[in-house]
Amino acid sequence: RTAQEKKAKVTVSFVEYKYRDTGKSSLEYLDEVREVVKGIPGAEIEVSRDIMGPPTGKALNIEISGADIEQLVVLSQRLQDFINDMRIPGGEQLQQDMEVNKPEIALNIDRDKAGKLGISTGFLGMTLRTAIYGKEISTYRDGEDEYPINLRLAEKYRDDVDVLLSQTLRIQRNNQPVVHIPISAVAGVDYISSYGGIRRIDNERVITLSSNVLTGYNANEIIATIKQALPKFDLPKGYAIRFSGEQEMQSEIGNYMVKALFIAVALILIILVAQFNSVAKPLIITVQIMFSFIGVLLGFIIFGIDISIMMTGMGIIAVAGIVVKNAIILIDYIDMAMEHAPDKVDAIVHAGSTRLTPVMLTALSTILGLMPLALGININFLTLFTELNPQIYFGGDSVAFWNPLAWTIIFGLAFATFLTLIVVPSMYRIFYVKEK
Repeated sequence: RTAQEKKAKVTVSFVEYKYRDTGKSSLEYLDEVREVVKGIPGAEIEVSRDIMGPPTGKALNIEISGADIEQLVVLSQRLQDFINDMRIPGGEQLQQDMEVNKPEIALNIDRDKAGKLGISTGFLGMTLRTAIYGKEISTYRDGEDEYPINLRLAEKYRDDVDVLLSQTLRIQRNNQPVVHIPISAVAGVDYISSYGGIRRIDNERVITLSSNVLTGYNANEIIATIKQALPKFDLPKGYAIRFSGEQEMQSEIGNYMVKALFIAVALILIILVAQFNSVAKPLIITVQIMFSFIGVLLGFIIFGIDISIMMTGMGIIAVAGIVVKNAIILIDYIDMAMEHAPDKVDAIVHAGSTRLTPVMLTALSTILGLMPLALGININFLTLFTELNPQIYFGGDSVAFWNPLAWTIIFGLAFATFLTLIVVPSMYRIFYVKEK
């Protein structure tokens, strides 16, 4: 159950991945459940997975903001119809977060009659509130514990409007006899519909359209398609549309990662310039960092792996440090070989072949060390040593989180290491060996 009486929630908890009979992903079950509950008349059903970490909102989250709530409701409905008419595959069901037809019972007070009888609206409201929600009239003490005693109508009468309006108000004015007047004598009710609640962000009224994205589809591609079509949508002046939720979080993380990357590269350059007392050599090393970026992108594109903004960004920053270390090993030995060599080109070739083994070993040890994490290999070392049963299985919860980081380092390091052994000697030949 949920906080609202009209809503219900069913939670399905899966056993740990290693204890499942099949290696089927929980996302596949998610799609099967969506297919089963699709098209049930009179019900709005949303099937989504539990999101770990801080709340980010749904994958597709569109906020429409403006001043006039009536116009905002109409505008949000128009935008919802506009997006639905585009028939973009991948969206589950676009829904508004605002309830526009919430039933209410409005109490209309005849203020002139109430004033003549000496009945204030506050007194009338408190009487109804006491009847429905109760009022603390005393406390019950049991030893050192105190329990409040509340007075209100019996449960079977609280939802009966006629009973609520038939309550009598005890009125006494100017030492006159006490008069009992029913609430219905000075007030009536109207059954109306209103809004469930109005959300504000930065003092702007906001209505949000949101939807989950089905398995196999990319939220960024869906949002890009909607953004391309938005110029055709007639948006009145004073109203704005923006994408939030996961997109807003991705943008913040992306900006942070880009800033961190620039700071890291800048610090690397400062240290290298101070170490080599040169500008050309740090630039040669920085080129290897660019190659690692290319390797990461090519790897993700070729193998069709989804990019995680945070984990891929952390992986790129980590790769930059490893690539720089390999380039420094190579450049330092080339400098030593060229110092007393009569033939500079032969010295560069000899230094490259000599440092081939340590550079390759450094890269391979890192790549092979990350392979279990990238492939999701799980080993129970406790049972391995006690029962000689490693209980090896592939996949699990940790893979979904760490997998992009591992593949980022593997792709970037493999591509950059290969080119480092070729490009660094070649650039040394261009910069430091003069033509005869």
